[in-house]
Order: sequence, then structure tokens, then C-alpha cells
Amino acid sequence: MANIGAVLKEEISRLARRELRSQVDGMRKASAQYRRSIAALKRQVARLERQVSLLQGKVLARPVDTPEESTARRVRFAPKALRSQRERLGLSAADYGKLVGVSAQSVYNWEHEAARPRGEPLRRLVALRAVGKREAQARLEQLGKQGARKGRGS
Repeated sequence: MANIGAVLKEEISRLARRELRSQVDGMRKASAQYRRSIAALKRQVARLERQVSLLQGKVLARPVDTPEESTARRVRFAPKALRSQRERLGLSAADYGKLVGVSAQSVYNWEHEAARPRGEPLRRLVALRAVGKREAQARLEQLGKQGARKGRGS
């Protein structure tokens, strides 16, 4: 017969291993879950860093507004409205371009959404919104006279 002390020691060791295994299994599962969660967070951080770098590149590529432009009220531009205003004034694209100080092709591109006016031409377009048909014709005549004077003086 085996020594009672040895049997008791063996039984205590077996129970301790079993208890330890149940404790360690729970920790292993939690640890694996934490590793998966950390890996997902690392992927998310990497994706966000890529987005930030792309956006910073776009911000750096954009021209810096002057304080005057940034504080100025934003102006809405609608190609349909430009065309209807030009037709309301009874002007061709070339004549309307002369009033704004741009080419007829620019006016055509603005109306057909191939381009958008910026800067000074946009401010001139806004100023022309308040002009009537007679005043527009008078301004064109005045521009024509100024152009004729410049042509003779050269």
C-alpha cells in the first residue's frame, strides 16, 4: 500500500493543476481577444493616419486666402443664373465677357459648367447682378469708346 502522504500530495497536485488550468484558460481567451482588438485598433489608426496625410497634402496644395478674401462674404455662383442674366440683358457671350473683363470663351465655359469664375471676375459678376439692360448697353458703349481711343493712341 502506498504511503498516505504521497497519495495526499498527488491528489493535491492534481486538484491544483485542474484549478490552475481553468483559471489560465479564461485568461488565454481574454488575452487572445485583447490581441485581436489591439490589431484592429492598429489597422484603424494606420488608415486614419493615411487619410490625415492625404488631407494635409490637399490643404498644403491649396492657395492661402488673403485676409480680405477669407473675411469676405461667400458668393454663390450658378451657371443657369449667369445665362439667364446674360439673356435678360440681351447680351452675347462676347459682350457680357467685355463687361466682366474676360473672353467670350470664359463666359461660355462658366455657363456650361466647364469652369467656375474666381477672384476679380466673380466680384464683377456679382456687381453686374444689379445692372439693368440700358446701363449694360451704356457700359458697353463706354468700353467701346475707350477701346477705340487706345487703338488710335498706339
